[in-house]
Amino acid sequence: MKQTLLLCITLVSFSLLFGQQEWQTPFEKSKGKATATYSEAIAWYQQLAQSSEQISVLEYGLTDVGKALNLVVISKDGFSDPQEIRRRGKRILLINNAIHPGEPCGVDACMMLARDLVQDSEKNQLLDKVAIAIIPIYNIGGALNRDPYSRTNQEGPESYGFRGNARNYDLNRDFIKTDTRNAKSFTEIFQAWLPDVFIDTHTTNGADYPAVLTYIETQPDKVHPAIAHFMQEQMLPALEAHMQADSKEMCRYVYSRNTPDEGIAAFLDLPRYSSGYAALFQTMSFITEAHMLKPFPERVAATYSFIEGMLHFMAQNAVAIGEAIDKAREAVAKQQDFDLAWTIDTDNVETLNFHAYTAAYKKSEVSGAERLYYDQEKDYYKDIPWFAHYKATEQVSKPRAYIVPQAQWPALERLNWNQVKMYTLTEDIVLEVEVYYIRELESSKQSYEGHFMHQKFKLEAQTQEIAFYAGDKVIFTNQWRNPYLVHVLEPKAQDAFFRWNFFDGVLMQKEYFSSYVFEDEAAQMLREDAELKAAFEQKKKEDAAFAESPRAQLNYLYLRSPHYEKTHQRYPIFRWHQTDTLPLK
Repeated sequence: MKQTLLLCITLVSFSLLFGQQEWQTPFEKSKGKATATYSEAIAWYQQLAQSSEQISVLEYGLTDVGKALNLVVISKDGFSDPQEIRRRGKRILLINNAIHPGEPCGVDACMMLARDLVQDSEKNQLLDKVAIAIIPIYNIGGALNRDPYSRTNQEGPESYGFRGNARNYDLNRDFIKTDTRNAKSFTEIFQAWLPDVFIDTHTTNGADYPAVLTYIETQPDKVHPAIAHFMQEQMLPALEAHMQADSKEMCRYVYSRNTPDEGIAAFLDLPRYSSGYAALFQTMSFITEAHMLKPFPERVAATYSFIEGMLHFMAQNAVAIGEAIDKAREAVAKQQDFDLAWTIDTDNVETLNFHAYTAAYKKSEVSGAERLYYDQEKDYYKDIPWFAHYKATEQVSKPRAYIVPQAQWPALERLNWNQVKMYTLTEDIVLEVEVYYIRELESSKQSYEGHFMHQKFKLEAQTQEIAFYAGDKVIFTNQWRNPYLVHVLEPKAQDAFFRWNFFDGVLMQKEYFSSYVFEDEAAQMLREDAELKAAFEQKKKEDAAFAESPRAQLNYLYLRSPHYEKTHQRYPIFRWHQTDTLPLK
């Protein structure tokens, strides 16, 4: 009864606020039962753009389904060029909708908000200090693959899109590796607009609780303190106050092992995810997660309210936002040491007052075993453990520059898409560089988003003289894109290009030996090198399998001979520490 009353109030509120019939969205016309299709959303925005000079509908690159990625720009001055908007001192909010098209709350919320911003004089004032860029539907292929079944645990809408894109990739795992055309086009948008704030709209899975909206903010331990402190001390309290004033219950994303009353943890938004990717560029990022079991109109209304609250905060704090981001970007350009991997800090636990439903167990009618359920008639508030912090497990000191051979063009393409500043060698040259060798590698046994990721390995660092060639790239680490640069090029980073199989060619040995030919040279090596012979004999004593395998013994010596290729397991990105002047353009 309580939920039905809330649903009725929400629908009445929409009908009163959005009374102009000709500008009602498909969501409103259906009385909250339907979400706009891809074609309906784009056609609606184009019609709105014809009615207002403050709206522009742009096309960027293709997506995997063959359709261009659209961007709706809302700017009071009518400008759709991000550079011109920045020159006028405005903050930029970028919103990404329908990365998972079965979670379409943001699609419909943004359509209504766009209309209200240009048709409501009071809301229009928010555009004095802020310009908004909206990706109406990011996963177009998934949006076209529409049915009412794939979101098993979700309350409405009556039909929606599918999580995978046209190539069946989960696009919220593709931001750093950029396997899809969607991700490439998103990168073009993101780097052109460089938003101050980024919001990616979703719907949850998981536990049940009263809050209609949860959120994930940029993980404070993964960005510069100027960003982290500003978000935690100013932005988040303002957003929470706005949602409370609007009677939209909100809480932190419920990331728990079992039930929420046992504690929840902050989500580690690695760069494969949208918010983690954006954080590499010191953008303040949020993922909204409307609760799956709340009626669809309530989820849309809460998403609308969150974005509106963000606009109010950005308009009121435009200067402070710019100062925090500028400070962070200036600092990371000079920063020497970078964290590469993190684990949850179980020793640094806070307390969160959480509004919960009672979790209980009863006998399953299917299996006969005990099954979990949440009693919505029994809600309560409880202080629960809040694991808000992560600690670094891997760190690295940056080199003066990375040298990337032109042969590694897939990596160079992505560095270029992300506007990393690179210089080109103009002549062949031999340089002393630091190299890594990959040792004791363990990779995943199952494919994950098109890759068999490298999970565990050790690095052996050496100094070598390497020949580089005209056309190879030199990337100095004095730029504010350092967090992105270090994270993709340092193999120990959790979402490094190496882990995503970009450089697997070096992992396979290319030349071998015939035992009967190499026997004589191997014997000569043992005769001429007493230290080698001692180590060889010691290994035979300690390793029974080695002692019984002639081929293994010959291979041991082959690996220590001049015949063994230096490029085997040598990571093909090089760290340069010298202060010499290089022939560059």
